[in-house]
Amino acid sequence: MSDYATRRTTMVDTQVRPSDVTKFPIIAAMLAVPREVYVPAEQREAAYAGQNVQLAAGRVVLDPRTLAKLLDALDIQPTELVLDLGCGLGYSTAVIARLAEAVVAVEEDEALAAEAQRTLSAEGVDNAAVITGPLVAGCTKHAPYDVITIEGAVETVPEPLLAQLKEGGRIGALFMQGALGVVRVGYKIDGAVTWRFAFNAAAPVLPGFAAKPVFTL
Repeated sequence: MSDYATRRTTMVDTQVRPSDVTKFPIIAAMLAVPREVYVPAEQREAAYAGQNVQLAAGRVVLDPRTLAKLLDALDIQPTELVLDLGCGLGYSTAVIARLAEAVVAVEEDEALAAEAQRTLSAEGVDNAAVITGPLVAGCTKHAPYDVITIEGAVETVPEPLLAQLKEGGRIGALFMQGALGVVRVGYKIDGAVTWRFAFNAAAPVLPGFAAKPVFTL
């Protein structure tokens, strides 16, 4: 049995802290949440490597640095409701649940969603719920949200999703442009979302978030 707790500390010390993530609640959450239980069993040895972990075709658990920097940029507060899109097996949801009042996680892969709910319950994460459905649809039932996180890349963010963000709320998304990706945080002011650069990262584009091809002759 490998010592996952030691690996977790090493992950935070070598991947999270050196990436200018200084907010104590994020560091504490990443030290506390056992990343290895939220990846496929055959990937557990890779759980703490500084890379995205493959979940299914085109689906990954974001690498620790990317998730930590995203959460740092979003600055989730203990009173806030968060929509976590593409939660996979629930790792991001478990981390966010330690920062927020409650998390609504959406996963469209039924097998991943069922497993995520099982694992979160087994780990005692009682302020998060996993909803099975298309990621681009979000979850209107519990909207509006203070914060929306997207656990994978996008080329575009559909308007109906932005409509679920509370006035004054924030959304974090990783926009891929070819092989290069830019994480931006969107702020909803007067009903419109204004995006600001946060940092560079890369991940596969999530289902439903690819830009519509522009037809040219």
